[in-house]
Amino acid sequence: MPSLDLSELNIVVSILGAFTVLYGLVAVKLKGVWYLGEALPAVLVGMLLGPVSAKFLDAKRWGSAAADQQDAITLGVMRVMIGIQLVIAGYQLPARYLHLHYKELIVCLIPIMAMMWLATSVCVLATIPKVSLLATLVIGACVTSTDPILSQAVAKGPFADKYVPRPLREIISAEAGANDGFASPFLMLAVNLLRLTENRQQTLVERGRGVGDDTRDVGIALGNWVIETLIYIVLLSIVYGAVTGYCARIGVRVSLSRRWIDSESYLLFPTALGLFIVGTCGALGTSDLLACFIAGCALNWDGQFLAETERRHDEVNSCIDVLLNFGGFMYVGIAIPWQEFHQPDITGITYPRLFGLGVLVLLFRRIPALLFTYKMMPAVVKNWKEAVFMGYFGPIGVGAVYYLQHTRLLFPKEQVASARERELLNAICPVVYFLVLFSILVHGLSIPILSTIYKFYNVRPITEDAVEIRRRSIYVATPPNAFRGDRDTFIVYNRFFRPLVGMATLPISRPHNRSDSESVSTEDEEEKKRTQIVRFDHVEAT
Repeated sequence: MPSLDLSELNIVVSILGAFTVLYGLVAVKLKGVWYLGEALPAVLVGMLLGPVSAKFLDAKRWGSAAADQQDAITLGVMRVMIGIQLVIAGYQLPARYLHLHYKELIVCLIPIMAMMWLATSVCVLATIPKVSLLATLVIGACVTSTDPILSQAVAKGPFADKYVPRPLREIISAEAGANDGFASPFLMLAVNLLRLTENRQQTLVERGRGVGDDTRDVGIALGNWVIETLIYIVLLSIVYGAVTGYCARIGVRVSLSRRWIDSESYLLFPTALGLFIVGTCGALGTSDLLACFIAGCALNWDGQFLAETERRHDEVNSCIDVLLNFGGFMYVGIAIPWQEFHQPDITGITYPRLFGLGVLVLLFRRIPALLFTYKMMPAVVKNWKEAVFMGYFGPIGVGAVYYLQHTRLLFPKEQVASARERELLNAICPVVYFLVLFSILVHGLSIPILSTIYKFYNVRPITEDAVEIRRRSIYVATPPNAFRGDRDTFIVYNRFFRPLVGMATLPISRPHNRSDSESVSTEDEEEKKRTQIVRFDHVEAT
């Protein structure tokens, strides 16, 4: 007799497939008109179908349903999701971007991140009463980095295509890719200080000497931090990512010259490279996130990899991005620990305190740091308005969840942990998850609100840096900040990817019209626009 098989696998893939189908049917409206990305809808679906509501999705029931398996699942999902997308983000930057803008990246990765870390820790210390100073430094380090996934949506989304200058978009994307790995020094410094001064456990650096209450404890912690974090985790991951990316670029070049690689393999190459680096760096114990981003940059160091993907009209990697975002953020919605958001007797955490923490972090975590330092980056941040924009849109997302799970592995279980370590372990999960949820909601709705404000004040889209792209189907919607050149092409302004055409043959500006405030134009509107411009000659790619 036929029977229902409501296994966890069948439920998960059915829900993920249904959400992808329904979202895709109205994706142009959601992303191009209402400026809602994949993250917010996916998180909301995960919350609605997760263990606290409909109970369709629950990671604790997956697989063998072993105790504490959700932590391992969460860490694995975050590693794969972030690693693949960091390789893609790296190769989509212009050629030699890290070399050409190393000064701006140094400012973003050292003084700005240090101020973000300290400011966030102070906010946690001010709102969560039963947590020590060192514990707040650990929590603050988990949410210091800007999320690489949400930041890519800000830097490359339809709103940015219309209103955000390309230099600002590129530095937001590059900073988000790099600082996710550079959060390790801040995290491990706080972890070493807390672990060595509180728990008295021996480490390799101590060479058999126990940790006491004398002043040499700080020296031991700093030595451990330099050797294990700065050298092994950060420096080794940079070298490993650069070497892997360089070898991959040479291999692709040789294979292309002999015509050994087909389009499918070529376009899937960044995904395969990301999976390889995540696995090998995990085995080595170094930073897979930083290595993935560096490898992506090295893969396109001469600009040829991105150029070839443009010639092949790459839509594969953007589709992989979307699938990873759907699955990853839906999982975040499932994993939110709602029951830990109110524990006044244990850590003093309550919903009002968490909401106040979210507001403080939104205002003071990043904006002051950018206002203090933006004059050190004049090539990418032109004025204080752009500094405020860059400071505000520094979201907290899956990168924070990754560091949360990584941090929990560094401490013993609560039964054998010291008192201060138990304070940290009790507080870190609800604080980080709430800040992630708060950031996804606030930043996810900020773009639609900002777009409405821009329309009300008649802010003109950027109509510079035009490039001609092919229209692959008559059913393809007009891209944001673009119009039809003829039946087979679009003229796109302020495109994130560096154009591969001769810029002198296209206009750099055009008159403003009503369709600039919409991402989809009707045929009548496009015919009207064609009567207002001159005929463009086709431009061949270099």
